Amino acid sequence: MKIWIDADASPRVVKEIVFRAAERLQVEVCLVANKPLSKHHSHLISSIVVSEGPDVADDYIAEHASPLDLVITADIPLAARIVEKGGVALDPRGELYTEENVGERLSVRDLMYDLRADGFVGGGPAQFGLVDRQRFASAFDRTITRLHRKTT
Repeated sequence: MKIWIDADASPRVVKEIVFRAAERLQVEVCLVANKPLSKHHSHLISSIVVSEGPDVADDYIAEHASPLDLVITADIPLAARIVEKGGVALDPRGELYTEENVGERLSVRDLMYDLRADGFVGGGPAQFGLVDRQRFASAFDRTITRLHRKTT
């Protein structure tokens, strides 16, 4: 079992929560980004720097993650790819992507993209806050506990 983090846009607090759990459970974490990341003190945490370009980090994660791994990403198309191959994906705001909800999330994402492009809606998601942190920590704990039990 491994935890993959789509690290280009993942909030630092999410990474810190994951790092603490990884140490406690002795689970590997791999951060994937298209820019260099800060070094980590743990042998359980590694970083992969991919070339720049749209979806390069997503493609790397989708190709290397196994169904027993956990992928943390806010990128809905990546989450859909992970779920499609039987894997587990979790949003940094605490929503678990499933076969039942990922299609709807993709549709809403596409609609919002079109509305922003046409000038009907401005901005993006709200700033990451304390409620998001708590929701992520709770969902992450449930998910990682369930996956860890399957692999041990």
